[in-house]
Amino acid sequence: MNAPSSPVAAGRIGSTSLRILRLGLRVAVSMIAVTMLGAVASGESAPPDAPHASAWHALMEGRVQDAETALRGLIAANPADSYSHQLLCRVYYTEEMYDSAVHECEAAAASIRAGREEASDNQLWLGRAYGMKAQRAGPIAGFKLARKVQASFARAVELNPNNVAALNDLGEYDVDAPFIVGGGLDKAQSLADRMMPHFPAAAHRLLARMADSENDLPGAETEFKRAIAAGNTAEAWIDLAQFYQGRKRTDDAVAAIRSAIAADRNHGPALVDAASILIATHRAPDLAERCLRDYLASRAKTDAAPAFKAHLQLSRLLSARGNTDEAAREHDAAAALAPEYARSRRAVQQGL
Repeated sequence: MNAPSSPVAAGRIGSTSLRILRLGLRVAVSMIAVTMLGAVASGESAPPDAPHASAWHALMEGRVQDAETALRGLIAANPADSYSHQLLCRVYYTEEMYDSAVHECEAAAASIRAGREEASDNQLWLGRAYGMKAQRAGPIAGFKLARKVQASFARAVELNPNNVAALNDLGEYDVDAPFIVGGGLDKAQSLADRMMPHFPAAAHRLLARMADSENDLPGAETEFKRAIAAGNTAEAWIDLAQFYQGRKRTDDAVAAIRSAIAADRNHGPALVDAASILIATHRAPDLAERCLRDYLASRAKTDAAPAFKAHLQLSRLLSARGNTDEAAREHDAAAALAPEYARSRRAVQQGL
C-alpha cells in the first residue's frame, strides 16, 4: 500500500486529476473543483441498506479506519461484493493511497452482479483512482493511465446517462486532456449540448471550463453565472469564486464565497472549498475558521471533503494564527479518524 502524497486542500472531490500531466481530481480537489453536489459527489443520494450502512456512515463521517475494518470484514465474507470494494476504494482514495484505491475499484468494476447504476459508479470511481495515480506517474505511465481514465468515465456515462458526477468528470477530462488521450473541446461541446436539457447547471459549468481553457474570460464568467442562475447552489458560487481566485480578483472571490455560504443551508462540503480559497488568498481568516467548524459540526459531511482533512486544515489555520493548543487538538481529532494519514501529514510538515 503506497503512502499518501503531498498535502492537498480538503475540498470537494471534483474532477479528479485530469489535466493528465496536470490535473489535480476536482477532483480534487479534484478533485480540482467539480460541481458534484453534496452526496451526489460521492455517488449516491441516500445511505445504503444493511450490511453496508455502518461502513458508509463511517466513510461519510471521515472515520476511515473504522470504514476499512468494516469493509474488510464484508469482503472476507463475500469477495464478490462489488459495493464493498467500491467503498473501500473510496476509503483509500480519501487517504490518497492510489495503488490500493485502483486495486479495490478494479475489483468493484470486475463484478458482473452489479446493477447498471452501481456499475456506473464503480467505473466513475475507477476513473478517479486512475486519475489520482496518473498525477504521480511519469509521462509514459501517465499516458497509459490517461486512456484508462477516459475509458472509465465514458463507460460510467454509458451505463447510466443520468450519472451527473460521471458527466462532470468526463467533461473535465475532455477539457483538460489532449486529443491524443481521448480529450478535446469538440467532445466537451457535444457533451455540454447533451447535458443542457436535463442538467443545465452542469452544462453551463462545462461551457465555462471550455471558455476558460481558451482564455475567453468574459465568456467563462458569463457561463459560471448562468450555472448559478440555473440552481443557485453553493457549489456553483464556489466555482465562480475559484475562477475569480485564478484571475487574482480577490474581492470578487470573497464576495462569491459569501454568496456560497448564504446558499449552503446544510453546511456541506462547499464550506471546505470556501475556507480553502480564503486561506489561499489570505483573506477573512475568521470566516475560514467558521466555515471549517460549521462543516465539521454538520450532518452533511461526505467523503467529497473528508472530515480528517478538514480537521488538518483547521489545525494549520489555527497554528498560523498562533493558537497552538487548539491546533494540536484539531490534529489529534484528525489522527483519531485517519491515524496513518495524519502521521504522514505531520511527517511531511516536519520535513521527515
